[in-house]
Amino acid sequence: MGMSDDRERPGTLVELFETTAARHPDRNAVSDGEQTLIYRELSTRSDVLAAHLVARGVGREDRVVVHRPRSSEVFVALLGILKAGATYVAVDVRYPDKRRDLMIQRSKAKVIVTEPGWGARLSHLGPDVIEWHSSADSPAPGDLPLPAPENGACVLFTSGSTGVPKAFVLEHRNLLAFARNRVMPQLLPTDRTSQIASVSFDAFHFETWCSFAYGAEIVVMPAMAELLASDVKRELEDRRISVMIAPTMAFNHLARESPETFAGLRVLQVGGGTMLASACRDVLASGFKGSLWNLYGPSETTTGCSVAHIESVGPEDTSVPIGPVLDGFSMYVLDTDRKPVPVGEVGELYVGGVGVSRGYIDQPELTEQRFVPDPFAGDDSRMYATGDLGRQRPDGVFEYVGRADDQVKIRGYRVEPGEVERALAQHPLAREAIVLATGEELDLRLVAFVAADSALTDEELLAYAKRELPEYMVPSRVLLLPRIPDNENGKRDVTALRALLAEDSRQLSPSDLPSGETETYLARLWREFLGDEPVGATHDFYAAGGNSLLAFRIRQRVAKELGVSIPFNAILNHPVLRDLAALIDAQRDTSDRQVS
Repeated sequence: MGMSDDRERPGTLVELFETTAARHPDRNAVSDGEQTLIYRELSTRSDVLAAHLVARGVGREDRVVVHRPRSSEVFVALLGILKAGATYVAVDVRYPDKRRDLMIQRSKAKVIVTEPGWGARLSHLGPDVIEWHSSADSPAPGDLPLPAPENGACVLFTSGSTGVPKAFVLEHRNLLAFARNRVMPQLLPTDRTSQIASVSFDAFHFETWCSFAYGAEIVVMPAMAELLASDVKRELEDRRISVMIAPTMAFNHLARESPETFAGLRVLQVGGGTMLASACRDVLASGFKGSLWNLYGPSETTTGCSVAHIESVGPEDTSVPIGPVLDGFSMYVLDTDRKPVPVGEVGELYVGGVGVSRGYIDQPELTEQRFVPDPFAGDDSRMYATGDLGRQRPDGVFEYVGRADDQVKIRGYRVEPGEVERALAQHPLAREAIVLATGEELDLRLVAFVAADSALTDEELLAYAKRELPEYMVPSRVLLLPRIPDNENGKRDVTALRALLAEDSRQLSPSDLPSGETETYLARLWREFLGDEPVGATHDFYAAGGNSLLAFRIRQRVAKELGVSIPFNAILNHPVLRDLAALIDAQRDTSDRQVS
């Protein structure tokens, strides 16, 4: 790659990648099942895209959207954008159209890079659209600009309580400080890292930049929800995966029902939620020989700011530490006046140091509230108010305790209920919405209470929500009401709403009562996983709040307790309890005939 700059610019992601490419030019950099690119090829192909972008007028601090399915071409695009000096905005093509459009518009992108043939569907958004597929025989470009450490590298989005997703910029120096941090697990050039995260999710940065930092190979795999519909262990082993960052919720579920899933990994990093002590015990006791890590950190502080190496968890331990802070990062436990609390006491976690991002795009008031001066740094540094509660132990290690506000984690994603409420209330027949999280922390689900005209049905409203919101933000259940009840103080009566939910859940018609051994067994199992409420024979697993993680666990339990192996997609294709019970009985009859 040819680069020109009259000043030395160390510490950028471009420099990080090119250093690795020079060391390991012939090692595999990324593979997706259809195409494998070695480091030299990835460097050359991204150079060509960078030159094309520069010729189109793209330069430093310009933002360029990557709008294409997860594949090796995504990494060509990311590197090409960075080599042009610009900032990438990775948009998950699986999001609803309205959500993707909103992300692109809020990012203020100059250009969109997309798949060949996809340009027409994006032309209405304003930015120039480039349909691009890299080629092995593209001519080498001339000199390219070199970004500076303080230049923007990527734009990320998180859920916003105002109903609009919050966008913020991470700089090269932020991501570089995370990617090669001595407190983090150290990868090897021989490692193969699973790439399962959404390109719009912060875990994507671990998969990408930590791998490129050490010359490891990124292996693009199906998303976790799709893996759970197959044999996760076999999928990892078939692809010879040695490094994985697993969503915390998936880790907790897999550890409970199938702890041997991770046996072949050298490094297992878990992040995005509360890691269960029991899950760690199960995995460590399953013969797991690799290293297990618990990563903590809001997206606004560059994916992670602390990490704990989990080597053992005692039978009396009820929580898992989130670790010491990473090199160059700082974390404080403060009271409501932003004064340090005594060691061992609970306060709000604030994060300072090299990972703190710039702040929210076009939201100066919110930026001022959350990105505040860091009085402990001795300079003009800022710290980020996480909204998380935690404590620091006498040994300096931190523990996560909970949230100080209404924000919840749904399958590892941060969700502001207010954003979901505003989306639902925009339906023409809806007037107001209140969204509550129900269930245990391991399986939180959203339930929406909506004041609406009688002509609106819950099916219609859920279909509307799926068009407006990412899948993880769509409520698992909707209750339509004439009005939202108030308490004696004039505020929304959350207690009354939860009572309405419980009353609605208890109503089962006689014809809906489970009958027979298998239906009764499944009803008990569903109650265990979906909450302590009656389950009818005609209830739909997914409509009742089920998801791919719980479907995986039910399949495992059926195999262990009934001795029946049902297909991986059985619950997806037979979500109604009575239909699933019939399938299990048919499978059992087939097995009995084969044995006899």
